[in-house]
Amino acid sequence: MSSPAKFRNHVKISERHGAGEWTIEKLLLAALMPLSLWVASSAVTLTGADYGVVAAWFANGLNATLAVLTAVAFCGFAALAWKVIVEDYIHRPGNKALLLAVVNIACFLLAAASVFFIVRLALGSAPLPAGV
Repeated sequence: MSSPAKFRNHVKISERHGAGEWTIEKLLLAALMPLSLWVASSAVTLTGADYGVVAAWFANGLNATLAVLTAVAFCGFAALAWKVIVEDYIHRPGNKALLLAVVNIACFLLAAASVFFIVRLALGSAPLPAGV
């Protein structure tokens, strides 16, 4: 026998944790809106610039910090968005679990690689050693 539905302010409270994920998704989206304007203006500013100018741009602590925040927020938002897509359209539990794991790992690796390369550039190192 299932427990009776719980309500708060005449709205049924979800039995899952979806409301928390929705809140996080909206907060990440709110952070990405001004960050995307910053990315667009930075892209326009750096268009046609040589490596030295771009390296100096990344060496600025504010630019590097905003780039890291953008990368992490984007990857977090993408992971949550793909989670919703997988949960809505994949119905076999084994396939769903596997796809969710792949999405989470891919988004985590993308965020980690982004932070790694941004920090390398900010510290004055080439993104990759010569010849790689």
